[in-house]
Amino acid sequence: MEVRRTAPIKLVVPDERYDDLHESARQFLHCANRAAEFCWDDDSYANCVTANSTARDALYEQLREETDLTANLVQEAIRRAVQATKGCVERWKQGKRVSQPEFTSWSMVYDKRSATFYRNRVSLSTVNGRVECAFELPADSPTPYEQYVLSEDYEFRASTLQYDKATDEFYFHITTRKYDTDESEVSEDTEHQTVLGIDLGVNSLAVASTGTFWQGDEYDHWCREFEKRRGEMQQRGTQAAHDALLRLGKREEAWRKQYIHTVANELVTEAVDHDCGVIVFEDLTNIREQLPQAKWHHIWAFRRLAEYVEYKAPEQGVSVKQVEPNHTSQRCSRTDCGFTHESNRNGEHFHCQKCGYEANADYNAAKNIGIRYARKRQHRLRSSPKSGSGDAPVDVRVNGGTLNGKSHQPIAGD
Repeated sequence: MEVRRTAPIKLVVPDERYDDLHESARQFLHCANRAAEFCWDDDSYANCVTANSTARDALYEQLREETDLTANLVQEAIRRAVQATKGCVERWKQGKRVSQPEFTSWSMVYDKRSATFYRNRVSLSTVNGRVECAFELPADSPTPYEQYVLSEDYEFRASTLQYDKATDEFYFHITTRKYDTDESEVSEDTEHQTVLGIDLGVNSLAVASTGTFWQGDEYDHWCREFEKRRGEMQQRGTQAAHDALLRLGKREEAWRKQYIHTVANELVTEAVDHDCGVIVFEDLTNIREQLPQAKWHHIWAFRRLAEYVEYKAPEQGVSVKQVEPNHTSQRCSRTDCGFTHESNRNGEHFHCQKCGYEANADYNAAKNIGIRYARKRQHRLRSSPKSGSGDAPVDVRVNGGTLNGKSHQPIAGD
């Protein structure tokens, strides 16, 4: 696998967005230093935390609440602290003098989700939404920018944003990886993939394309119970009731987080048990518009569930992707049909007005989410000049078998 790290590329940042980047960096360093404190032990290197999952599980929720950073930036800050701790532990084992890592230099690490790369600009997550910055590429340089930055042969990887106080300028240290790999390696772009589609909804918190349901009844019940208790305490108006209300709020928050963690773990297990290399969600950016009937605790649950799965799944060798959400609930998931019409769905029941296919509406949507990813990926492979025939199979795991974006396969229980 060929990986290239370019020389620093200057970014043209809109003047009105400087403060957003500076505040983002401040909060990023706060997260990294808090994580370093958690990971470090002055008495013994054996007690230092060097597992990213351990640090993340302990700190992620708290740091998300303490900052306005996006989920991916918080995770990158924790990862930076863990990596620094690992390096210190290795030197400690060699008898060298070490101390707790401390992060003071202005810098942030962006992954492929928190930074969206284009060929002449980059869109960066900040504490105040995204900012688009153009690349300022020098006319001549020892680094062949056109080969690694502008070339379609390379994809962007995690990169570091830095600020030069002396010149008041921002620089991006971009890491790229060539799409083409050695014959001894299996390229992510050409390997056989099986995907698990996931639909998120109000009636069922999550439904997998395998036909597994995570019902929302219990979650809704306890949210209503907590809301009822809050109302009763607010009516009393006493200091004791106020104190009890604060304690109730903490219990409710802890319960909701633990509940969603459990569902996230089960979703990842579902993917692993069915040999799925990818979990696919709908893009949740406009989830409020997609589900106007959803209450605040539903929206909270959807976003947290996707976030938890995003960092839990890679540890099991499973990646997480998103697809456009339009019409997944109205489209017939039989790939030899695909008829799309609002009359196909009636509440929780789906009945295709063209081919007659009937299924639970959320299950039908989950299959459509998986199919959409499969078709998008196969189209990318066919259009790539380096992909050969472009026929690398991308299957969607469903109840009793698989289907793909090309033709519907007869499936037991489908």
